[in-house]
Amino acid sequence: MKIPTRLVSITASVLALAALTACVAPQPVYQTSRYPYQPSYPAAQSPYVEYGRVANIEVIRSQTSGAGPSGGGAVAGGVLGGVVGNQFGHGSGRAAATALGVVGGALLGNSIEANANAPRAYESYRISIQTENGAYRSFDVPSPGDLRIGDRVRIDGGQISRL
Repeated sequence: MKIPTRLVSITASVLALAALTACVAPQPVYQTSRYPYQPSYPAAQSPYVEYGRVANIEVIRSQTSGAGPSGGGAVAGGVLGGVVGNQFGHGSGRAAATALGVVGGALLGNSIEANANAPRAYESYRISIQTENGAYRSFDVPSPGDLRIGDRVRIDGGQISRL
């Protein structure tokens, strides 16, 4: 049983396209806090519970640094475009389609890589709480939820809950 070469090249093109699109995932963000470490205790081991009021909620904006395209996306896109372009036409038409596929694939691959490596902006929130004993504690959270300034809260093992 002989497998047609056209089927093999189309399958290789689809696999190469799938591999190229897998490179589009954004870079992970690791958030660092400028405040001292505040441990999160399990509920059974909480040293104590504090009560207070939300004094302030700030929006903290952070940004990842972007990296320019390395050229890998253009190379991979050019190879993939050349393989796909080679599937069309006969003779000099096939050569033109291959050349067009290489150029178009290289431009598309470079664009995809530049988008994947672009700087990304993220927002988090810093919640400042004045405890009943007059001290201030700050917590960096991804979302303030339903907390508003002036809300009475309970701090149990580093976890904030509204009363």
